[in-house]
Amino acid sequence: MEKFSFVDYLIFLVYFIVVATYGYWIYRRKNNANATSNDYFLAEGSLTWWAIGASLIASNISAEQFIGMSGNGFTVGIAVAAYEWIAALALIIVAVWFIPVYLKNKIFTMPQFLNNRYNETTSLIMAVFWLFLYIFVNLTSILFLGALAINNLAGGGSFHVIVLALSVFAVIITLGGMRVIGFTDVIQVLVLIIGGVATTYVALTLVSTHFGLGKDVIAGFNQLLKDSPEHFRMIIHKPAADAPQEEINKYLMLPGLGMYLAGIWIVNLNYWGCNQYITQRALGADLKTARTGILFAGFLKLFMPVIVMLPGIAAYVLYKNGALQQEMAPGGHFNPDNAYSAILGFLPDGMKGLSLAALTAAIVASLAGKANSIATIFTMDIYKKYVKKDASEKTLVTVGKITVIVAIATSILFTWDDMLGIGGEGGFTFIQKYTGFISPGVLAMFLLGMFWKRTTGSAAIVGLIMGFVLSVVFNNYAPSWFGHDTLLYTAYPNGRGGYEIPFQICMGLSFLFTVITMIGISLAGPKINPKAFVLDTNMFKVEPSVMVMIVLTLLLVSALYVRFW
Repeated sequence: MEKFSFVDYLIFLVYFIVVATYGYWIYRRKNNANATSNDYFLAEGSLTWWAIGASLIASNISAEQFIGMSGNGFTVGIAVAAYEWIAALALIIVAVWFIPVYLKNKIFTMPQFLNNRYNETTSLIMAVFWLFLYIFVNLTSILFLGALAINNLAGGGSFHVIVLALSVFAVIITLGGMRVIGFTDVIQVLVLIIGGVATTYVALTLVSTHFGLGKDVIAGFNQLLKDSPEHFRMIIHKPAADAPQEEINKYLMLPGLGMYLAGIWIVNLNYWGCNQYITQRALGADLKTARTGILFAGFLKLFMPVIVMLPGIAAYVLYKNGALQQEMAPGGHFNPDNAYSAILGFLPDGMKGLSLAALTAAIVASLAGKANSIATIFTMDIYKKYVKKDASEKTLVTVGKITVIVAIATSILFTWDDMLGIGGEGGFTFIQKYTGFISPGVLAMFLLGMFWKRTTGSAAIVGLIMGFVLSVVFNNYAPSWFGHDTLLYTAYPNGRGGYEIPFQICMGLSFLFTVITMIGISLAGPKINPKAFVLDTNMFKVEPSVMVMIVLTLLLVSALYVRFW
């Protein structure tokens, strides 16, 4: 492999200048210096449907997808694409049923939803929960995985410099507010798609060349199917208790049909429908614009596995057949998360710079979006409510900017030496697993709060705490209580002297018992809840153009599952 050429550096420099210049132009054109808090945090009324959709994808597809999902592609194959394809269906649900509730009730933050629907205690607890989750799990993992990938691509030795550079770039964009983030994300998503497709193209030609088939993309893909058919099955079958640890680990990550009955829906509905980081893009728009933007993002999600997962499978086939030995274990330490950067190293001059720009775009867009959401929650749901209730609009915007800097600085500290152990179990799995500790309780609160009028504030608090506690119990203690094989779950050796059940099944069990408990508490409460939202059936009606997008998405998802089932 060769390092970066002058052309690579030039392409990357052009990308940086274009994004920075366009962002500054948007900032000056919209007079962001005098923005109100709603304008700064939500870009109220100014984001188009295509900007919303592009921003959702740019913020979602980050290092954990490029690096973590490629690593999972290396390990388990196409089954990990379920996260992307089920996300497309979850986005339909969010667009049709969740967003109308938010917009009709003028919801701007998720803690505000909980305060308006339940009580102030629930809102405050979740605001603090989200801040910790976004900073210590999401922001930190995005920064760590991104810097790790770029460092491997550059040949090592500059990890900490890259961490600082990515952080500074993200801060510059974030300080411009949601309007700057939203419109620069359009460029970011174009760059990451073009760069991602280029990387996939090279990965498949590397496979075809290695097997003496010439530089033929189709031949390379067919060789993947021929060489490793087990990597092209959507369902991971349940292994025996004495199966090799490698097979058990695959099932623990993606537990067959069980994940479609539990965790993967909870992950996606919570992430896309109850997550400030995501919904913030749509909360400042009208209903049709918000819906169209969300569905546009869902349509793009269907194609994301091509650029974030296929390179990982290609790396697996090459590694399995004697190639990429050094690239998969830089410094002698093998890690599946090295799969994407291993492929990047073989790109020709110019394409390396493009792919580096794509990777940087994904990382910076996600860092900026996450930091903006952290600033929004802290400023609007903590500072304005509990610190200075009469704060001026200018003060709120200033506090938001300071929060951005503090949040990213904190993530740098925890990224510096991987203090959270992100690299130990695979970045993508790390995020899904630890986000899953609060997902069951949060989703239960939101679903019942939106669509069942009798749900009470007491039930919400109990559900929130219970969902978290049950997640911890099922993930860490339940196997030793109930044995290693029961009607509820199967526990397998985790390779560390203990047992565990698939974390997606843990989420499903936690969600089930949390919902049952919340329903029981609510039924014991008042029959009429004065804080219940008033739902108008007309708000759920779907425009013909939106229905076309929904039908097209459903057909494509069905075709993909039929092909790879």
